[in-house]
Amino acid sequence: MTITELSIGQIAALTECKPATIRYYEKIGLLPEPRRSPGNTRIYDQTHLGLLRFIRNSREMGFSQKDVRELLDIAGQTHHPCADVTKIAKAHLEKIDLRIARMSALRSELEETIQACDGELVANCRIVEALANSPQKF
Repeated sequence: MTITELSIGQIAALTECKPATIRYYEKIGLLPEPRRSPGNTRIYDQTHLGLLRFIRNSREMGFSQKDVRELLDIAGQTHHPCADVTKIAKAHLEKIDLRIARMSALRSELEETIQACDGELVANCRIVEALANSPQKF
């Protein structure tokens, strides 16, 4: 193999992405299928490496597969206005802010429930009571 040819194990190590995930990204069309060796082994190149890093970083930031697909499409059009990327990123940021607000409320509710627990018998445990009787609370 030359330096421009990578096995699935090598590209997985370089991107910290599991081989099964790489194959999944190929299956759903986020990552183009690589060429195959005469022995039917996948052979990746630098383009795959760059795309996989982009996908992995996007997913680490919490972008949905749909968003990643759109971002990849736009990123492939170097003369495309960046406004569309910004729009996707801003929408994602709004979702993150909403999750943070929900998690903050959840944290406060759980903290109050913990403080209400006397630590004695489970029969009187406020945590168990809250979990059993108020699922919408959490």
